[in-house]
Amino acid sequence: MIELQAVYKSYHREKVVIPVLQGVSFRIEPCEFVALMGPSGSGKSTLLNIIGCLDHFDSGTYMFAGTDISNLDDDHLTRLRNENLGFVFQLFNLIPRISARRNVELPMLYRGIPLKKRHSLAQEALERMGLSKWADHSPAELSGGQQQRVAIARALVNSPQLIIADEPTGSLDTKTGNEIMALFQELHHAGTTILLVTHEQGVAKYAQRTIHLKDGQVVGG
Repeated sequence: MIELQAVYKSYHREKVVIPVLQGVSFRIEPCEFVALMGPSGSGKSTLLNIIGCLDHFDSGTYMFAGTDISNLDDDHLTRLRNENLGFVFQLFNLIPRISARRNVELPMLYRGIPLKKRHSLAQEALERMGLSKWADHSPAELSGGQQQRVAIARALVNSPQLIIADEPTGSLDTKTGNEIMALFQELHHAGTTILLVTHEQGVAKYAQRTIHLKDGQVVGG
């Protein structure tokens, strides 16, 4: 599903060039569950933004489901991201003033899906997460674990080819974090491809394999 070959990325600050990714290469096959680990400053966030079609790279090749990402303009990248990728974040990134259902509906709104169908699909996604009775509650009325389940429902509602989870247990206690990781395992077993970014070995163990990043290079996995 994903193949990166010799991907380089640097940032320019005034006259200083700061190399971040230095020839990153790896593959993620369909239906794989892969963890990405590395110390602070290793380039994880930059790599995640590139894989998520949120940032450009300087050179190399990134193939997503047979599509060469480097050939796409911003409009095509946005369409690919909305239709094929689901994101789960450490801080949930829910809109506080609207209900759980409406939060889950947002990716479908951007795709122009009619209101009635949005309601139905969002309710189904929340039910899958065990949150059907909480659909009309705001995020403030939900626990951290419930909010993350809403975020996962939002990520899944468009049936994406890839889920990108960035430190999804970082704001949760250990018990709730284990429950969320067990949920990711269930999604994986159901055929979802997952890329999980974490700095915790105990979280990475839920994945099939781990890619290690250090100083902008893959050093294992």
